[in-house]
Amino acid sequence: MNNSIQVPGFLGNGVAAGIKGGRDRDLSLIFSEVPARAVGMFTTNRFKAAPVILDVERIKKGIAQAIIVNSGNANAATGRDGAEDAAAMSRVVSKALGIEDELVLVASTGIIGEKLPIEKITQSVESLVGGLSADGMPFVAEGIVTTDRFPKIEYRKCFVRGEEVTICGIAKGAGMIEPNMATMLSFIITDADIDESCLTSLFKESAGKSFNAITVDGCMSTNDTAIMLANGVAGNSPVSETSGNLVEFKEALSDVMVSLAKSIVKDGEGATKLIEIVVEGAKLAVDARAIAYAIANSNLVKTAFFGEDPNWGRIISAAGSAGVPFSTDSLELYIENVPLFMNGVGISGEQAAGIMKKDNIRVLVRLGMGKKTFSVYTSDLSHEYVDINALYRS
Repeated sequence: MNNSIQVPGFLGNGVAAGIKGGRDRDLSLIFSEVPARAVGMFTTNRFKAAPVILDVERIKKGIAQAIIVNSGNANAATGRDGAEDAAAMSRVVSKALGIEDELVLVASTGIIGEKLPIEKITQSVESLVGGLSADGMPFVAEGIVTTDRFPKIEYRKCFVRGEEVTICGIAKGAGMIEPNMATMLSFIITDADIDESCLTSLFKESAGKSFNAITVDGCMSTNDTAIMLANGVAGNSPVSETSGNLVEFKEALSDVMVSLAKSIVKDGEGATKLIEIVVEGAKLAVDARAIAYAIANSNLVKTAFFGEDPNWGRIISAAGSAGVPFSTDSLELYIENVPLFMNGVGISGEQAAGIMKKDNIRVLVRLGMGKKTFSVYTSDLSHEYVDINALYRS
């Protein structure tokens, strides 16, 4: 337990409710001692899980005080019963905390299509609330994982208008990651006092560089949720978009979210490598993004990286499949600083063979068509990925 991971005004806990059928933590709670400004982003999948539907409405008020999260069951594609169970999770925890029900947000992750074992959750809330503590965020992180190999938590301190503030982020995710405005599950908390408009702007900008710039398998979940709470107890002068001295906070927030995003990719089911795909020199940012994702989601590219093969043909083929017009003679391809393709022809990949054995690899594609760029983080595709997902029942 790391007692140094504390955010003033926030308490956390995670317990084993038996949702997963074992003794692992599978029910978590984040609680702000005062109502906090809240912003969230959610899956754009047409099949939204019951907790997502509930949160999408509640987050519109921009205020929340608690987030209850279960793992082991997604409460997705569960119809009216699922909606009632999500509401029941909220009611039981709001009553135990003595706060308004509308201030509670709910999240679930796990198997799709099975009824939520709501009785196990309601019976565990007393111990969940009773065990809340200032140093409980690591327990929260443990309680939200499913196929993850490790909990994901990041912690930073910085200054906002002369006052020290703290940012902590937790996340879970290892498969079904191509978020489009979210990640599997991620919760960011800070004691900074930031107005709603500024909080929304900073969160979306940081998400664009992190949770919206990763892919493990090109699949989007029914439950993707990212929420940020700012309770203002740091006592800094309220910050708005027109305030100065916001750069340090912005950089710290981005660092937390990018680090979490990288951890999700590193933990990609069966992943052995973290791969950054950088596309430069596009006419439009959307073009750079399309090409980056075409490469990052290519199974042929991903398996080549698992096999440690600098197969430039697969990479340029994926780039050319994105539907973006560019000159094939102007495209340049590098792995780290080693050129593999220039002037319309390939270059021997012998120099890149050693690089392919690294855990972290950077791929650079230069289009020579403009000044726009985009980076995406992805993983390789291994035998273990197939084993995990073949055996993960729905």
